[in-house]
Amino acid sequence: MRTTYFDTKRRSKTDVATPEVRQSQRITTKAWEKFVERGHANQEIERAVRSEILESWARCTDSGISALAVATPEKVDKEDVFVLRRKNRSLCLAARAAFLRLAPHLAESGAILILTDHTGTIIDATGDPKTLDAGREIQLELGGVWNEDVIGTNGIGTALRTGKPTYVHASEHFCQGIQSWTCAGVPVFDPLDRSIIGVVDLSGPPDIFQPHNVALVVAAAREIEIALAEQQREERTKLLEAYIDLPKTRDADEAIVILNGSGRIVFSRNTDRAPDHSKNSLPIGRQLLNFNPNMTDGELAAALPANLTAKAIDILKSGDEVQGAALILPNKSAPPVRPTKPKGIAIKPRVGVQEDEISILGECPKMLEAIEFARRAALANVTVLVQGETGVGKELFARLIHSHHAKENPPYVAVNCAAISGELVGGELFGHVAGAFTGALREGKAGKFEQANGGVLCLDEIGDMPPELQTYLLRTLEQRAVYRIGCDKRRPINVQLIAMTNRNLRQDIEAGQFRRDLFYRIGTIVIDVPPLRERGRDIDILTDHFNLTLSEKFSRAPLVFDLDVAKAFREYSWPGNVRELRNTIERICLLHNGDTVTLADLPDEISQPESSVFLSGDVRPRTNANLDLNGVESLAIQRTIDQQHGNLTKAASQLGISRPTLYRKIRQYGLNRGK
Repeated sequence: MRTTYFDTKRRSKTDVATPEVRQSQRITTKAWEKFVERGHANQEIERAVRSEILESWARCTDSGISALAVATPEKVDKEDVFVLRRKNRSLCLAARAAFLRLAPHLAESGAILILTDHTGTIIDATGDPKTLDAGREIQLELGGVWNEDVIGTNGIGTALRTGKPTYVHASEHFCQGIQSWTCAGVPVFDPLDRSIIGVVDLSGPPDIFQPHNVALVVAAAREIEIALAEQQREERTKLLEAYIDLPKTRDADEAIVILNGSGRIVFSRNTDRAPDHSKNSLPIGRQLLNFNPNMTDGELAAALPANLTAKAIDILKSGDEVQGAALILPNKSAPPVRPTKPKGIAIKPRVGVQEDEISILGECPKMLEAIEFARRAALANVTVLVQGETGVGKELFARLIHSHHAKENPPYVAVNCAAISGELVGGELFGHVAGAFTGALREGKAGKFEQANGGVLCLDEIGDMPPELQTYLLRTLEQRAVYRIGCDKRRPINVQLIAMTNRNLRQDIEAGQFRRDLFYRIGTIVIDVPPLRERGRDIDILTDHFNLTLSEKFSRAPLVFDLDVAKAFREYSWPGNVRELRNTIERICLLHNGDTVTLADLPDEISQPESSVFLSGDVRPRTNANLDLNGVESLAIQRTIDQQHGNLTKAASQLGISRPTLYRKIRQYGLNRGK
């Protein structure tokens, strides 16, 4: 075996590998030698080598790759590299920010960061100059071809083959000449159709690498995908604006496909209405034809697939520059599927309030349990605490309790404790006599407790009630009587109190912000309203409900949601819960011209949820140029944990590492495990 730069480097300094690591490398090397000799694995080899590496070795043997190869045998010349970079211009532009930011951190790290196209050909590289020089010995440089069919098992080629983050260490490489390297490769996926368009790879000498270095590369790949998605959104916006600016008037119900400057579909509407086509036959991202800006309408029509006919073609321009084309497809006569009216629990309107009838909709067990608790609370006439995130519909449960009250048409009074200043909330709740405080009414005023006498008083955001008034409220509930501020006259009351909060009152109690005795007084029955993301099929039910009611409100036909839209709704986290879902559908009802709603019509946060660990969370990357690989890695891991809301199983999966490895890194870097 020939001597490489890294072999010399290791002999010239103290070996930093632990005895366990050296022993593991020796075991892998012996297993490789036996595999090459036998041509296949046995049980001993299977125990010594990771399954994904063995599977790659088997592919290499089947492909006839020489295990004694010293470098990749294929390399394109400089002119062809320029052609490839132009062809992959969007990918190179998207990678620029990540490469520029990471380059200073890699300068003295011994590692290099590599970008390839979908064939595994290197089109960009940065990092430690000495390692870049060493890479030329094996053609790990611009133009080098590193797919698995050419140079066997390696981070770039095996990631391309499997479509997964791949870590290949030292003698895990199939070809002997590159076993003095270790690499971690992660595929970059096209945001349009999720096809692999390249690989980001971190390579260097084995002694600086560990499997968890994959996390750093995953982060860079995801950042590149975010940048690509932003490019594609801007391109799509320009094309849609060009289409809208056309002098021709088009029917909103027409089937339309918009192509970008390379002939890919970036927008479609009502394609299921075109003859011989379904909703999925013309997907976003499909390469429909090889577009040329000089093509005429007739040439475009001739270049279309045989099963696709356009009744009209519009060339789309921005200024004088051709951006793409719009294909207007003929419609087939088929009635769209309309939403059905969901059944719910009707809540009768309050006395004197018009158009006040509402319903609670849902079938999930947690929701049904909350509804049953509310009914029992109404019959028992006890205090109730309704807990849940913002937008889950806590007031609906207060209204449900009120509608099942034993008394006919009892008063219903609602107060938001956070909406009234601390100085005035006492007077609002308990009333006051003339001159009780600055700003008090001359004739005095009855408070909300007196107004709700005989009925229901709903206190929203009770966690924001000032501590001094918590004491006053506790006395009122215990004595079932109210004392107006500035007066010692006792006024008996019979009020069912319903308190609501989106806060964790138990934490507030421990922090000294909420009285423990008041918590137990207001929570005879506690109703936990589940967030929308935990309600499963209820999302579909609520979507149909809001679709029908809002379409009627705006005097339009109900919308027809594409299956991909329904799937996106079910997978979105809905931080604003039911309120956010309603607002989303209301916005679509107002702004959408056609009947069918596709992913392209949804807000970006729903149709293209952020997946970048670099661009999410509250932690920002440090700008210190001396930040080493460990520092960059710790940032990447922390961002992933934050993005997954503390779910370490999901975080480990996204980072491409095992849970035990993630736990070790959390302890090593002192990271926050989240909630």
